[in-house]
This record gives sequence, structure tokens and C-alpha cells, in this order.
Amino acid sequence: MSAVASVKGFSALARILRHVVLLVTGALILIPFLWMISLSIKAPGEIFHASFSVWPVQFYGIENYEKALSEAPLLRYMGNGLMVCGLILALQILLCAPCAYALAKLRFFGRDLVFGMVLAGLILPHQVLSLPLFILGYKLAILNTYAALILPYVVSPFGIFLFRQFFKTIPDDVVHAARLDGLSELAIVWKVMVPMALPAVIAFAIFSVVGHWNDLFWPLIAVRDQSLMPPPLGILVFKNEEAGSDYGPLMAASTLVVLPLTIAFLAAQRWFVEGLTGGAVKQ
Repeated sequence: MSAVASVKGFSALARILRHVVLLVTGALILIPFLWMISLSIKAPGEIFHASFSVWPVQFYGIENYEKALSEAPLLRYMGNGLMVCGLILALQILLCAPCAYALAKLRFFGRDLVFGMVLAGLILPHQVLSLPLFILGYKLAILNTYAALILPYVVSPFGIFLFRQFFKTIPDDVVHAARLDGLSELAIVWKVMVPMALPAVIAFAIFSVVGHWNDLFWPLIAVRDQSLMPPPLGILVFKNEEAGSDYGPLMAASTLVVLPLTIAFLAAQRWFVEGLTGGAVKQ
């Protein structure tokens, strides 16, 4: 009985430690966001006060958010980000789904080599390609256009890998039945595979939209026209040219930019987790 009690005590202690680690990690992640929201509702003199409080002594949120929306074209930046992220995601799915289907369900010479190149693309930072992409954009005369923000991302190694892993979990009998019904390979991709892999599509969509919505490095190189700037680059211009040291409106603008992503993730988190774990099976 003492051995059983000790095992139960150890299990209870392990659960407590696990929850403590999760709570501490979650707090460390949330503190910057809490600080950002707190600064967005504080008066300028209170932001640099020696003592920090979450709730301001003088609520200054209305003024800060009005400045964020009026002193810089924030809505234009967010519209640019929405359009760029939407087009990138649509083109990525359009290209990645057939590629993943070919790697998962078709047999052809060099398939393993192609998949190896996809895996190599996963570990290659996109910043490494910034110089050749810039030169290519200059040769094609697409710099300082929406095309410069979209075209470098239309092929996603991560998207191909994620879809391929999920497609591998779909039985081959489903594909054979679709072929017997007279469907072409492309029709099988869009009418059978992609609908069955909807969780993976949603998970990839979240990764893609978050990554490109928050991207600052490549837009900083590719565009100069303020009317083309996505949200992170637009906020940078807002800080330098308009707000200066007035960090209240800057934090308000940052909060407005982060808010759509937070809402989208909370709405789709169940499919997000299912999409990431659905392909995690032994092949």
C-alpha cells in the first residue's frame, strides 16, 4: 500500500509541476501583450512612470486609439495586409495541394529527391533568399508593387509538407474509388483530398496569415510607397514620422493590428490543433 501511495503522490506532484510550468510559460508569453494593452490606454506622462500599474490612473484609451486611426492610415495598412495575406494563402493552397498529393499518392521517378528538396526548403530561412529575390524583382520590374509582396511566398515548403503528411493518412482505397468514378487526378485533389484535409488547411492558413501579417523584413526591402505598406511596416512609419515618442498611440495601433489574428486563432484553435496532429502518424 505504501508503494501505491508513493506512486500516486509522485503522479500528483508531476501533474502539479506540469501545470506550474504551463502557467509560468503562459504568463511569460502574455505579459508583453498585457503590457502593450496597458500602455495603449495610458496618458503620455504615465507611460514612463517609475512604478508600473496595469490599469492607468487616468484612462487615456479613447485619445490614443483615435490618434492611431487618424494620424496614420492604419486601416489602409490593415487592408493591404488582409489583401496580401489572402492572395498569398490562396496561391499557396492552389500550388501546395497538388504538389503534396503527388508526393503522397503518386509514384514517379525522383519523388524522394523532390521530397528531400521540400525538407531542405523547410530549414532554409527566407532571409537568405532576400538578395536574389530583390534582384529578380528588379529584373521583373515588380518592386514597390503588391506583386513584390506576394510572389516570393506562393510556394511554401511547409505547406507541401503539412498537406503531404495529412494526405498520407487518407486511405489509398479512397483515391482508387475516385479514379473508378472517372475523376482526374486534379479533380481528386480538389473534390476529395482537400475537403478531407480541411483541418490541415485551417492550420496552414493560420500559420501563413500570421507569418505574413507580421512580416517586416521583406516588405521593408520590397516596397517604399506608403499606400502599399502592410501593418508592421506601416506601424514603423507611424512611429517614426507621426508619433515620435508618443507611445500611447503606437501601442494602440499595435493592439489593433494584433486583435484580428487573436480573434481568428481563438475561433479556429480546435481545427488548428487537429490539423497539426492529424498527420502525426507513423508511415
